[in-house]
Amino acid sequence: MHHCRFIFAYIASLLAGAASAADVRVAVAANFTAPMQAIAAAFEKDTGHKARLAFGSTGKFYAQIRHGAPFQVLLAADDETPARLEREGMSVPGTCFTYAVGRLALWSAQAGVVDARGEVLKQGGYKHVAIANPKLAPYGAAAVEVMQRLGVVEAVRPKLVQGENIAQAWQFVASGNAELGFVALSQVTQDGKLTGGSAWIVPAHLHTPIRQDAAILTNGRGNPAAGALMDYLRSDKAKAVIRAYGYDI
Repeated sequence: MHHCRFIFAYIASLLAGAASAADVRVAVAANFTAPMQAIAAAFEKDTGHKARLAFGSTGKFYAQIRHGAPFQVLLAADDETPARLEREGMSVPGTCFTYAVGRLALWSAQAGVVDARGEVLKQGGYKHVAIANPKLAPYGAAAVEVMQRLGVVEAVRPKLVQGENIAQAWQFVASGNAELGFVALSQVTQDGKLTGGSAWIVPAHLHTPIRQDAAILTNGRGNPAAGALMDYLRSDKAKAVIRAYGYDI
């Protein structure tokens, strides 16, 4: 009898542990891939909750969420998409906040190609410039805005190659298929240092601020891991990671 009671107690303790640790499915804007992988690992270690991550363009995630994709939290590359989802009743009201402010860089995988002022765009001498699709990816829209401000849109247009998201734009440049491209600063720097190649860090005043908002989606209502992740993104530990990857807070 005592033995049975011991087994019941053991099973109850296992179930309690399982109930307190939960999984949360997170749609993450492609620019935030590296910092989010680091944050998710620390989140699991510190809370026991597991964040299951999918990466892609914000526009594509919006369409998937509208069509019933089972994501529970969205980390967007803009502030418009989470606001729209809230208006449309697809996110939990009042959960939206800015977790990072993105920075744009004009980058080449080769040293000496991109100068520190971005003059290379006006000088030409390159065949291809990669950007993320401006209709789907906020970083792509910001890149177009920068080129408009610099007055180079018409000159650059025939040379543009578009990635579906910022990860694909980075890939075009990293592989050498495009000599240069507009990428997220987070993709080419770590702890404030360029990880390779040459880059112009685009001054923030040349485009609308890339305010990146997170929200709990309707599917995540009542999921303890979703709420815990939102709190964790606001923690000093997460903020230190976010800053290390070149974002403003």
